[in-house]
Amino acid sequence: MILYHTSTIEICEPDILHSRPQLDFGIGFYLTPLRIQAENYGERFLKRGETAILNIYQLDDEINDCTYKLFDAYNSEWLDFVAACRKGLPHRTFDIIEGGIADDKVFNTIDLYFSGIYTREQALDQLQYKQPNRQICITSQYVLDKYLHFQSSEQL
Repeated sequence: MILYHTSTIEICEPDILHSRPQLDFGIGFYLTPLRIQAENYGERFLKRGETAILNIYQLDDEINDCTYKLFDAYNSEWLDFVAACRKGLPHRTFDIIEGGIADDKVFNTIDLYFSGIYTREQALDQLQYKQPNRQICITSQYVLDKYLHFQSSEQL
């Protein structure tokens, strides 16, 4: 599978060390199979006057020795997992996590839930109308080293 990661630099050898804490799926290297999503993310760098580099990777199809979690919708399981990760709370970890992004379209609802303005049910009611973008978070350096292969990069 072809995956994309946008940064201000070319990243030939991704690592977990440079990940920020308290992201949607916790610490890890974030990618997307949606090129347009990665390109749109690059707009954030360009608006700040920075360089935007689209890094392109190949993820092996056969990955047998790792744990994988798919969130196929913005549902209660996804909400609980993202809430725990974003708050820095203990949560179950997986080597690869795939699911929707708490992007600008979704984060307002998440923020209202975190602040107690929305109940869990109200947040889930709002989220059911959102079409998830896709992100893949690789949380294991072993998986990054063995199964993710840098292909090329492009300046946006």
